[in-house]
Amino acid sequence: MNHFEELKNRWRATIEAGRLDEAAATIAEALAWAREHGDTHEVDTAVCAGASVAIQLGRGEAELGRLREILLRSGDPAICWLAAYPISLHYELTKNYKKSLFYARLTRDRAETVGRPDWLAYSHNQIGNAFLGDSYVGEASAEYEQALELMPAEPSVWRALALQNLGYCRVLQKRFQEGYTLLYQSLAVLRRFRAHRYEAATRLDLCFAHLETGRYAHARRQGEAALRLAERTDQPEAVKNALYLLGETESLSGSGDEAHTYFTRLQKDFFPDASYLPAFLMTVDVRKLINLHA
Repeated sequence: MNHFEELKNRWRATIEAGRLDEAAATIAEALAWAREHGDTHEVDTAVCAGASVAIQLGRGEAELGRLREILLRSGDPAICWLAAYPISLHYELTKNYKKSLFYARLTRDRAETVGRPDWLAYSHNQIGNAFLGDSYVGEASAEYEQALELMPAEPSVWRALALQNLGYCRVLQKRFQEGYTLLYQSLAVLRRFRAHRYEAATRLDLCFAHLETGRYAHARRQGEAALRLAERTDQPEAVKNALYLLGETESLSGSGDEAHTYFTRLQKDFFPDASYLPAFLMTVDVRKLINLHA
């Protein structure tokens, strides 16, 4: 195993653990090594990995040109997969779900060509994300089911994320017992691997599920835990969703002052020009306003 492969194994492990800044530093080291000692395949691999991490950290706009150049230039289906996947992720995070779906389907086709069941699983999961962002819950569920069928049965962070996605769909479909089972399975694995960045989203889904079933004390506990994790791991979107859900939890449980406090923080931190927002949110069903996976 050469030095590049050692670095690749290290960055994969830190990405799986959710330590994205650490992964970015390792990828930068690998890219520098590849440019001096490696080949085009290794350079492209590191560029695609660095772009994927930057996109997840919200710094990916500048990466799209490099990824598209690799995608158009390379005849290697493995490199094409590595380039197309973060492009799909970027469009998912920027809520352009049609483009996200296009590139996710491209990764599926390349994974089939390469013969990588793990990549095919990730592709089906990403296709599901694009469908779910556009509220096609049934189509998303089918993709997540395929992803889970292709993944090894032993616990892993990637399997936990697919379980979470399918669990959220089941809650939206009012199949609450299935949803709870999947979400708590996901949470157990993420806690085992100390993947705190990803744990925040699963706890938000559980908060939502408990709200849907009128279990407000459980919703509060999950929402508060999600908020702490989102703040610690610097995830503004998750912080915003936690404030929405915690405000709704307090409103539905009859704690109007606490609800107003959460909605006021939401308004000040994310919508500073919308002074009317706290009062408005006290009068509507917030659950109908948000899609936690969009």
